[in-house]
Amino acid sequence: MTLEPPLIRVGLLGHGQAGAILHAPLIEAAGDFRITAVATSRTESLAERRDAPRQETDPRAVIEADDVDLVVIATPNALHVEQAAAALAAGKHVVVDKPFALSVADADRLITLANAKGRTLTVFHNRRLDGDFLGVKQAIASGDLGDVLLFESRWDRFRPVPPHSWKNTSEGSGGVLWDLGAHLVDQALQLFGPPDHVTADLAWQREDAVSDDYFELTLRYGAMRCILSASCLVAAARPRFAAHGTHGSFLTFGVDPIEAALHARRHPQDPDFVAHLPTIPAALVRSAGREERQLPAGDWARFYRQVAAAIREGFPPPVDPREVREVIALIEQAYAKAGR
Repeated sequence: MTLEPPLIRVGLLGHGQAGAILHAPLIEAAGDFRITAVATSRTESLAERRDAPRQETDPRAVIEADDVDLVVIATPNALHVEQAAAALAAGKHVVVDKPFALSVADADRLITLANAKGRTLTVFHNRRLDGDFLGVKQAIASGDLGDVLLFESRWDRFRPVPPHSWKNTSEGSGGVLWDLGAHLVDQALQLFGPPDHVTADLAWQREDAVSDDYFELTLRYGAMRCILSASCLVAAARPRFAAHGTHGSFLTFGVDPIEAALHARRHPQDPDFVAHLPTIPAALVRSAGREERQLPAGDWARFYRQVAAAIREGFPPPVDPREVREVIALIEQAYAKAGR
């Protein structure tokens, strides 16, 4: 008779948009975990949790709890490093929402601490599992496009009024480059590796914006150009991905529908969750014509299944923090080039 391994006990720090809407449902859906404690001031929000975790108002109480094996950090960016360091020091495994850290020095400190403690440390770069990203990755790898010489990754939104939140602060931990840019840079490095050179253009375009709400980075790889961009003032969105090569182009439109489904409070554990996710429009364009395609949505719960395998069986974590260190280095470089 094979015994089921014990559930990995999770302490979740933060139960706002990231914690309650993204992380917690994915943790519950993975099947390997039980959320035992949540650090939050939002008592009413815990009714959404299927494991009936207890509430703690002090994150330290969760970090130091005897019934917590894994600490998941879904708090504002400026708190990530301090809380991750405390959790690792307490002997816990750690998942940090992106951005992992706001400096290479802090990223190195966490990586060194995780190695010293022998704990799993990983970063929630869920956009590696987006259906459109996997589709464009496959199109490039297949050779259908020939040699890719221009790659554009754009995340357009229309939000003319800046939010009243920590994401619009002058403290250096908000801004669209740390928010969306962390995903776009990570995806680019996954596809093409470190660039030869980077140029950066950042702007504060909206009235009352105190953190960057526009950026365009150009990553140079020899003759190839990779353009990463995000804006809060584009009502008619451009293709999300556009890969242009010597044999043709591959385009995708819109974003992976998983996040919208989670915001609608649909749960990935529900049997019809995947069936109700819309596909993602795409197109392969070559000299013979245009071929419309539909890409399946991604599977973000896979991230936590891989976290479980890393903790229980010693497999590599789903996202190596050493790779994310390079994302942080490139973003630091972009801010420096833009004079910020």
